[in-house]
Amino acid sequence: MSFLIPNRGAGGTKIPLSIIVLVLCGFMFFILLYTERISLMSSSSSSSSSFFKLKSCPRKDNSSKPKEKIQKERSEILEVLDDRFEFDPEECNVAAGKWVYNSSIEPLYTDKSCPYIDCQFSCMKNGQPETDYLRWEWQPDDCTIPRFSPKLAMNKLRGKRLLFVGDSLQRSQWESFVCLVESIIPEGEKSMKRSRKYFVFKAKEYNATIEFYWAPYIVESNTDIPVISDPKKRIVKVDSVVDRAKFWEGADILVFNTYVWWMSGLRMKALWGSFGNGESGAEALDTPVAYRLGLKTWANWVDSTVDPNKTRVFFTTMSPTHTRSADWGKPNGTKCFNETKPIKDKKFWGTGSNKQMMKVVSSVIKHMTTQVTVINITQLSEYRIDAHTSVYTETGGKILTAEQRADPMHHADCIHWCLPGLPDTWNRILLAHL
Repeated sequence: MSFLIPNRGAGGTKIPLSIIVLVLCGFMFFILLYTERISLMSSSSSSSSSFFKLKSCPRKDNSSKPKEKIQKERSEILEVLDDRFEFDPEECNVAAGKWVYNSSIEPLYTDKSCPYIDCQFSCMKNGQPETDYLRWEWQPDDCTIPRFSPKLAMNKLRGKRLLFVGDSLQRSQWESFVCLVESIIPEGEKSMKRSRKYFVFKAKEYNATIEFYWAPYIVESNTDIPVISDPKKRIVKVDSVVDRAKFWEGADILVFNTYVWWMSGLRMKALWGSFGNGESGAEALDTPVAYRLGLKTWANWVDSTVDPNKTRVFFTTMSPTHTRSADWGKPNGTKCFNETKPIKDKKFWGTGSNKQMMKVVSSVIKHMTTQVTVINITQLSEYRIDAHTSVYTETGGKILTAEQRADPMHHADCIHWCLPGLPDTWNRILLAHL
């Protein structure tokens, strides 16, 4: 018996019966299998159909991980990513903005958790009952300043020296920076060395240091240490910075500031050459004139010594003082004492900030050959009459007594700031520039 498959050509091709039987059997088996699968899929018994169900490759089970841990891991990854896309210093005017209250904000440290804060700035330890001053967030009008990330900061500082140079206000910014990052560094991997003028916090894991050098005028003076309490006896050597600058050489990031110490009067005693002749060789100059001479000496050192390919230079503008409550409409007030909210008037500018001195800074830096980034903290700090140490501070190395606190007109400090507090915002801006 044979079957013929028609062909376009003459005649036909014979196919063996055995092959035809195999094809038909295979076809019938396929039909049977298909019908059985359909019936099984429609069956209510899942066990009888499990054999035919396709199984995907096993996936890593994340359900056992707490959501908080997963979120933490993601945030840690994001923290080390470059954040320049969020902040463009060329486009962002950090000086123009407003303070926004955010009750959910918690500082990254406290004056109890961070062991490096001077008693002078430890407001909470010293009895400050209010905490609202910690929950105001600076919001520029046309941009967003990234939040301070300790991991990001330390990764940017890996293998580097960050050095703050200036007075006690600059020291508070240095202490703020150290406290913002120190909690992520294990105990055995960090150290602090202090001397009379020079302070070094070292993070061994990152091979990084965060340093401070005490130089209230930046240039030399007869009142660095020990401090001469009588401003009339202070002399500034406006033409010299060499002795102290040897501590600054080799730093990767330099942050300078000087202002308050220059504002002790309308005139200042300036000296060229040696202190050997004492006051006889000094000349009384208008403060802005002496300030310009001192800053030009600093600028000449930067231009002649700093390698701009290795070192970035910053200058922080003046930190305002709030010793005259009439400036913000309270003629019967007691300086900054008992102030609990920032000033809302965007045009506010108090008598504690001298615009002429600010113009001197701008003029000197404008004529430098080395690029210096100016961190403008003045206007945003002007509004913070509530953030000073006030009567929750120390004097002469001792915390104010109850009697002294009861006399804020004579004892309230409306120059320095609480930590944590406003200097944390200054460092948030600094880190954004880095």
